[in-house]
Amino acid sequence: MNKYLASGLCLLALHTSAQALTLPVSPVTAPEVDSPAIDLNTATTAGSRLNLTALQTPGSVESQTGVQIRERGDVSVQDAISRATGISRTGTPGDGGTSLQARGFTGQGSVMQLYDGNRMYNGMGTSTFPVDTWSVERVDVLRGPASVLYGEGATGAVVNTISKKPFTGDIENRIRLGYGSYDRQQQALDSGGSLTDTLSYRLNLNRLRSNGFIDRGDSASDFVSAALRWQPADNLSFTLAHDYGDQRPQNYFGTPLINGHLHKGLRDKNYNVSNDTQHYNDQWTRLTSEWQISDSVSASNELYYLKNQRRWQNAENYNFSGGQLTRSGFYGIKHNQEQVGDRQTFTFKHTLLGLDSQTVTGVEYNRIRFRLASNSPFDDVLPAGQPIDVNHPASAPFESADPFLPLFVTTTKQFSGFAENRLQLTDQLSLITGIRRDYVHLDRDQLRTGEQSDKTLTGNNWKAGLVFAVTPDTSIYGQYATSTDGISGLISLSPSQQQFDLATAKQTEIGIKQAFWDQRGEWTLAAYHIVKKKLLTDVPGSPGLKQQVGQQSSDGLEASLDLQLPNAWALQANAAIVRAQYDDFSQNVGGVAISRDGNRPVDVPRRTANVWLSKAVTEDIRAGAGVRYVDARYADMANQNELPSYTVVDASVSWKALRNTTVGLQLNNLFDRTYAVSQYNDGQQWILGEPRSFFVTADYTF
Repeated sequence: MNKYLASGLCLLALHTSAQALTLPVSPVTAPEVDSPAIDLNTATTAGSRLNLTALQTPGSVESQTGVQIRERGDVSVQDAISRATGISRTGTPGDGGTSLQARGFTGQGSVMQLYDGNRMYNGMGTSTFPVDTWSVERVDVLRGPASVLYGEGATGAVVNTISKKPFTGDIENRIRLGYGSYDRQQQALDSGGSLTDTLSYRLNLNRLRSNGFIDRGDSASDFVSAALRWQPADNLSFTLAHDYGDQRPQNYFGTPLINGHLHKGLRDKNYNVSNDTQHYNDQWTRLTSEWQISDSVSASNELYYLKNQRRWQNAENYNFSGGQLTRSGFYGIKHNQEQVGDRQTFTFKHTLLGLDSQTVTGVEYNRIRFRLASNSPFDDVLPAGQPIDVNHPASAPFESADPFLPLFVTTTKQFSGFAENRLQLTDQLSLITGIRRDYVHLDRDQLRTGEQSDKTLTGNNWKAGLVFAVTPDTSIYGQYATSTDGISGLISLSPSQQQFDLATAKQTEIGIKQAFWDQRGEWTLAAYHIVKKKLLTDVPGSPGLKQQVGQQSSDGLEASLDLQLPNAWALQANAAIVRAQYDDFSQNVGGVAISRDGNRPVDVPRRTANVWLSKAVTEDIRAGAGVRYVDARYADMANQNELPSYTVVDASVSWKALRNTTVGLQLNNLFDRTYAVSQYNDGQQWILGEPRSFFVTADYTF
């Protein structure tokens, strides 16, 4: 793969004539009935800060519109993005259910998730924003290292969710009522338009309730997204936005394996305690200003405040041994987090060495306060576990041998400077480069012992890519990029973890993108090689000691196809193959360091594929169906416990019954497959996908 990539780079280069400088404003969109399609000529928000289109970006970028996401019945952004090329779900309740896998790398520490281009720093890996898909305008993905754009924690991919924005024009409203399987209910509102000649707004409300597919699986979610945009001049605008989410998800830690096997009859059983808790509350306020200073200079500033609260109280581990199922792992945890940040950028259109050029420069600052309380060291009242009946698990209250007390508080200060440039070498060839330096200082106070520790980390990243426009509709590209990841959640590093540096990674990628058939079709193909170094690995012969010498790598191919076919048919398809492995890694097993060299990392499938076929049956009726395929994955580093592959079929149909009323039907897991989305407790518990379900919606616009 290395020789192939290196030789391919020599052939590559960039695209298209220099663009006039445009203010990098947030999209001003009309309601979703008028939502524009996204294609290779649409500017991407994840792959660059230069407002480049997919054809102009030397990387693998992909987008989904909010309309597509809601039509397919995807309840969460993670559900939606798992239909993207090469991305699969790995979420568990411990990470808010939002963890993803991309290009052989998993978790919040390697697959970054943004909201309107802003990063929520994750305390101990938890991130639950955005809450649902009702307020989503689109979701953009950049696969591969993105630290040069967004900082530490983006080796596998970055996912940027863009919320619905204020738009100008008459006020329009949409109300949705929904009902489906497991008594699932939805009441939602989307309202927006102009209040005056200079003032516009957008308001989204969404209320979800469900009984869940397991016993005592009730869930509730409330979300508010509000934005007010003031444009006092044609070249100046200010947007004040506030998002609020409160979630109590189905508190499900998986179905235990019995003698190493899944019994389908246990799919609806709940093995948790009677007073279980899983509660997330998020509030995010942002003030964005956008100023077109002149034809060649623009500026943008984003000031934001984020507050997160998390609470867990569960028995998380269920183990079957010697004919007896036991319940253990009584964990009570509470997170409180506040983040204040600001990002200032300037974009310039200029010449460099006599060539057309465009540059964006900026600085970013964040201050994060994170507090943890728990019942650590998490000793159970019954060390051997609480016996429970497999088929009739009796609920019992939470009990722990340790008191629930504050544990530690950290203050993290992050500062970065970054720049990105696009240089038009010829009419067909462009060079895109970028650099970024991150400085992070962490202070930690142990509240029970009074001990203090601190650490300063730095990260330097860069990228260089060429794109060559073979034709106005065909580009080939090559790119080299670096990234940095934390060895754990950056703002919650333990004193022992603070002694280590950031892990480093580098990627080489080549690819081709093409629009064809009079813009009715698009396809992309990419090949990549990633090496990540400085993984923590156990020291042979020294139990408990770790050294930062480990290495992990991945090679892969990714392809996508989008076709607008005759007779109102449409097809979207993608597939990915990845070969990921530990190159240098040891795991402590019973006090002995065991080499895992050559093993595949946990939760990484070799192959994934997605297809969605839709048709406008009449002017008022539209139907679609899709297939999701995820290959088998290992649940442990020894590659002994395996989650089987799965193929799931979903379908939807919508009918415009009246001029302003649309009725929809979504069918998920049409053939009622029993499958594991992810795993917990080293693969002893499988977190199963929802059984066959339906959801009926009625949308009324006025």
